[in-house]
Amino acid sequence: MRKSISIALLICLILNIPAIAGISSKKAAYHGGTTRDKDFPGVKDIIEGTLNTSDEENLIFEYKLNDVDRKYIIPYKQIIDIEYGQKVGRRVGAAIATAVLISPVGLFLLFSKKKKHFLTIGYKDNENKEQVAVFELGKDIVRTTLPVLEARSGKKIEFQRSE
Repeated sequence: MRKSISIALLICLILNIPAIAGISSKKAAYHGGTTRDKDFPGVKDIIEGTLNTSDEENLIFEYKLNDVDRKYIIPYKQIIDIEYGQKVGRRVGAAIATAVLISPVGLFLLFSKKKKHFLTIGYKDNENKEQVAVFELGKDIVRTTLPVLEARSGKKIEFQRSE
């Protein structure tokens, strides 16, 4: 019985690793901004989707809300400023969960770090009001997204130092 419970807990942990690890490496997530209530009504958590930079006129965040495909659009020519920064943290939750199930092996996760990549975009909306949107970028799209944003918006990215 004890072995069955351990196996079931291990399977649950393995299936939930993406939730512990953050967003997918090729995706993006909207974390917040000034138009959250208007563009993401009723949503309090982060919203995972795809950041599409292939359009030459607009940066498009494609996401699904209530099983409906939606788009959050920021015209490149209306971007005021762009900031990029990383937040580094320890995998404490994953280490504790693994340590409970597999004992000392999980403690090695305490030595690993996770990096989150954040992109903050300031822009003017259609009514000429200043807005801001904060996105988390998956690690595999950072190197391609940032140069495209600089080229299409004509704005230099301000890099924030991680503390």
